[in-house]
Amino acid sequence: MFKILDTYELGPRMHYVLMDAPLIARKAQAGQFVIVRVSEKGERIPLTIADYDRAQGTVTLVFQEAGKTTCALGAMKKGDSLHDLLGPQGNPTETEKFGHAVVIGGGIGVAPVYPLARALKEKGNKVTSIIGYRSKEHIFWEDKMRAVSDQLIIATNDGSYGRKGFVTDMLKGLMDSNEKVDIVFAIGPAVMMKAVCDMTKPAGIKTIVSLNSLMVCGMGMCGACRVSVGEKTKFTCMDGPDFDGHQVDFALLMKRLETYKSEECSCQGGVHGGR
Repeated sequence: MFKILDTYELGPRMHYVLMDAPLIARKAQAGQFVIVRVSEKGERIPLTIADYDRAQGTVTLVFQEAGKTTCALGAMKKGDSLHDLLGPQGNPTETEKFGHAVVIGGGIGVAPVYPLARALKEKGNKVTSIIGYRSKEHIFWEDKMRAVSDQLIIATNDGSYGRKGFVTDMLKGLMDSNEKVDIVFAIGPAVMMKAVCDMTKPAGIKTIVSLNSLMVCGMGMCGACRVSVGEKTKFTCMDGPDFDGHQVDFALLMKRLETYKSEECSCQGGVHGGR
């Protein structure tokens, strides 16, 4: 059993959970995830590690209610325990000194962008972070992102905070400024990551995306998380979750992500959550 040390709402249906998990914290790196099981008979779901503290032995999870398990997890309180917390899973994001690294987080995808930006900064990169939200009420971790970024650009769809527009609008502005961008990392909804890749590919800017496809076992056995990358089948849990965004078949990925949308909507009264 894994104890919840702290939990609170970050925004509408968005939750922060601090877990007591010293063995996972000891090994965790940016880009990795854990497999969560709330109860003995519960389903297994992947959640990206949003932060970790090796000294305190804690792992931070940030998620948005989207299906039965995230709704159940969102209802848990400080002092409650999860039945299973398996990890760290997946391959860490490859970080080195690239030069100017742009990290892009959309919605709940801002959470896993934070440890990535921190790791890139520690490697000596100039880090520009572009984070986008639906509106002001959905904004979280602005201060944390600012602390690990040389430049932080905040966008909201409705213009209620920061700049009005989408993260792709902010990226276009950066690219049009003729400032050299050496690499882009994008984490968020599949449609957002595809839009980023469509923009960077003609410019020849290497772009890494973190895929949040369907996942069950987390061990490469069930095949539920298969994706097509460079016309080859890959398993997100074992080969990823990071891939060259210019090689990903996003049309196939987004089609597969719709598989259980009706079940997710019915779980939360018709509100479909994001990543």
